[in-house]
Amino acid sequence: MTLIRCAWANPANPRYLNYHDDEWGIPCHDENRLFEMLNLEGAQAGLSWETILNKRENYRAAFDGWDPEKIARYDEAKVAELLANPGIVRNRLKVAAAISNAKAYLALREQGLTLDQYLWAFVDGKPIVNRWAKGERPARTELSDRISKDLGKRGFKFVGSTIVYAYMQGIGMVDDHDVACFRHAKG
Repeated sequence: MTLIRCAWANPANPRYLNYHDDEWGIPCHDENRLFEMLNLEGAQAGLSWETILNKRENYRAAFDGWDPEKIARYDEAKVAELLANPGIVRNRLKVAAAISNAKAYLALREQGLTLDQYLWAFVDGKPIVNRWAKGERPARTELSDRISKDLGKRGFKFVGSTIVYAYMQGIGMVDDHDVACFRHAKG
């Protein structure tokens, strides 16, 4: 039996299918993955998600397993190393954003909040389950606008509303699987 998936899930790329089947739209409460995905969604700006997903392991290695304490201490030598790394997107603003995001993440923690607590409070701890037909899902919403604005005030970078909405989908705050998809409302 062939599984019906969202139209965007590229059947020729096993990484993409695994991402669709095992991550996208599934509630995530793991701090490390939440931080990783925030940065990867920002890195994707202007590119395809598939490009970033194909480089994901390279990103993990280059950014010390997405350890915010290490990333917050990156110096110019480390930035130069990252900008010379062909395994990631070599964009100075995106690399700088990851460092800023690590500092903002640590500041959030100093306020007694985890990224998990902070984010999921916007949806009262429950994912929003939408019922989109193929191709109907929006690029941003009023909620992503609100979260984007708040993240920006807290010092996070590359967190525009469209990026934040994609992030919300990726970490399962929003289930935007097509209604015909086998993953829809499965959490």
